[in-house]
Amino acid sequence: MLLSARQLSCVRQDRVLFEQLDLQLHAGEVLQIAGKNGAGKSSLLRILSGLSEPEDGEICYQQRPLAQSADDYADNLCFIGHLAGVQPQLTALENLVFWRACFALKNADDWALLATLGLAGLEDIPCQQLSAGQQRRVSLARLWLTSAQIWILDEPFTALDQSAIAALTARIAAHCSQGGAVLLTSHQPVQIPGHTVREFLLEYRW
Repeated sequence: MLLSARQLSCVRQDRVLFEQLDLQLHAGEVLQIAGKNGAGKSSLLRILSGLSEPEDGEICYQQRPLAQSADDYADNLCFIGHLAGVQPQLTALENLVFWRACFALKNADDWALLATLGLAGLEDIPCQQLSAGQQRRVSLARLWLTSAQIWILDEPFTALDQSAIAALTARIAAHCSQGGAVLLTSHQPVQIPGHTVREFLLEYRW
């Protein structure tokens, strides 16, 4: 078991989104958080990523509370939220160079990676001039760079065409086959070749 939540509660603007929530994520697993808009899916992902604090409850990484394992968890987590998370003034290629420096990775064929994501011919264009879908593809390139075992992805398929969806699902499948784990949200059915996607439903609370 890589990640677990015990008795989590979340309150936003005086509304209880969820309470006494228990959740587990294991190596090799894809877990989809489902539910209506406003059910608290993004809030849950931010809490599990350590970006927000729950009202109550505990999160553990490899069965150790985050208070004791925060550094190890941060080193083994890749979080991609709703926003693209790219440097808008940099080109797609420059963003990859920046991320490689952050991850202390060796140089590689970033041109080929961008082509895999359907960005051939757009490598030298500032990201602020790209469409929302193209910016999302640049952001998702991090999944080909990171060595983190746990991926937490908020609506990763948004604004992607079929070829980009195919590339992303193949990358998720390869990651899980190597012992990684993925926690994601999506408003569309998620199918990962060779892997069962387990669904965790968040009920909308009035």
